[in-house]
Amino acid sequence: MSRFGLVIFTSLLIAACGPKQLEPDADFECSNCEDWNRPQEPFRLYGNTWYVGTAGLSSILIETDGGLILIDGGLPQSAAVIDTNIRSAGFDPSQISAILVSHAHFDHAGGVAALQRVTGAAVYSSVEGAKALRSGELQSDDPQFLHGPDNTSYAAIKNVIAIADRDIVTIGNVDVTAVYTPGHTPGGVSWSWESCALGTCYDVVYADSLTAVSAVGYRFSAGPAANQLIESAGTIAELDCDILLSPHPFFFGMQDKLERREEGNPFVNNVACMFYAESSLDWLEQRLKSEGKEKIDPAIIGDW
Repeated sequence: MSRFGLVIFTSLLIAACGPKQLEPDADFECSNCEDWNRPQEPFRLYGNTWYVGTAGLSSILIETDGGLILIDGGLPQSAAVIDTNIRSAGFDPSQISAILVSHAHFDHAGGVAALQRVTGAAVYSSVEGAKALRSGELQSDDPQFLHGPDNTSYAAIKNVIAIADRDIVTIGNVDVTAVYTPGHTPGGVSWSWESCALGTCYDVVYADSLTAVSAVGYRFSAGPAANQLIESAGTIAELDCDILLSPHPFFFGMQDKLERREEGNPFVNNVACMFYAESSLDWLEQRLKSEGKEKIDPAIIGDW
């Protein structure tokens, strides 16, 4: 075979292997999965920050001068969609150096193993989150633990690096800070970084889910999760935050904001994190009422 022929053959082989590497062993099935995994055209949020996720599950790409950073990987069947979006946005997925995970549930971490196979990237999470990611199974203290892996497990992830609260992941010229925000899961992490364009810089916060949802039989009023959610809401409310993002795009009103982009950049809102935190407390209060507890004690919230 000539050198030219060998190059063509190798290129075709690589192209053929890429999609296969991204195929899950089986699509994860849930009542919302099909809707969550609907395609979404990728777009620039601001500066070095891009949305490359699906219509219902966020995945964020950050450009740096030393590689790319990806936050969250959606469902197992989302990996191929995310890979396509990254390429459509003009980037090479093989340049991803780090994959950051908000929390280790199947709808945000399920596609990470496949994306890691393609990129070779290290995966970063909290100490508690890393335990679940390495096993592919929820830990027993997770509010959504279902007393077994059948409905919650996904492919175990290799090369997971556990980092401490307020530790920084640095790739090239970008520093991303890990902010522990447990409650929705014991290992929940929010991520923050600075994004600049034309001399104007904004603080971006990828705030982890703060919803009080659980498996049947779990009581937030009987365990640590309620107080964790309250503390995490306070933490997010106090962050420097000009652009709010979150694992589910409807929590930051993505579709509505996309429809208003001709008015400027509606994603820039320096009180969005405060509103996000307050809405999470409203959700928690409704949950506690359903469990027979009247309301959240204002003394626990403090004065944030």
